[in-house]
Amino acid sequence: MSADLLPEIDEARLFAASEMDHPPRILLLYGSLRERSYSRLLSEEAARLLTRFGADVKIFDPSGLPLPDDEGPEHPKVQELRDLCAWSEGQVWCSPERHGAMTGILKAQIDWIPLSLGAVRPTQGKVLALMQVSGGSQSFNALNQMRVLGRWMRMVTIPNQSSVPKAFLEFEEDGRMKPSALYDRVVDVMEELVKFTLLLRGRSDYLVDRYSERKESAKELSERVNQRAI
Repeated sequence: MSADLLPEIDEARLFAASEMDHPPRILLLYGSLRERSYSRLLSEEAARLLTRFGADVKIFDPSGLPLPDDEGPEHPKVQELRDLCAWSEGQVWCSPERHGAMTGILKAQIDWIPLSLGAVRPTQGKVLALMQVSGGSQSFNALNQMRVLGRWMRMVTIPNQSSVPKAFLEFEEDGRMKPSALYDRVVDVMEELVKFTLLLRGRSDYLVDRYSERKESAKELSERVNQRAI
């Protein structure tokens, strides 16, 4: 262990008041391109709630996004997605469950977000909330998959989540979600997301700062400035 790379926990950085004066920035991704997409309708319902809680909200439209590696990262939709990801402080992923899994449409969006862009990790430390819709009975398969992906993308995934079974029964013709216990859960999840985002933003870089990465960076720096290596 390198003691000089393992300082004491800096409580001042953890508990100091945030100096950010802008609303929490939340990006929503959904996983269906159908004209009446219930994952989109649920995302729009969530966006209304997030706005009510004071967040700055943007929804990414996946229509026109190419399959990963079928185009280069300079594709306009890929750039739009990556820019929104960098802008966000929290995210909502909402997928239908198809064949017992999240959809390829949502997975493609996540796959276009790299773990690293140069020295920047686009998702590390951002807060994540998860929702799914199903055509049949209650299920959590898509949620479980997205939770694994959130961890892989080094995001702080909140404990609460929303699963809406038989989604075709839960929305009015105008696209608004009907009052129900399922709607109440969506409210719970969005409220929790905003709270976690307000709590963690401005501190996430410190929270996800790792000894192993500091050690690797120190070694690389040493090798770079070592005159005997030139």
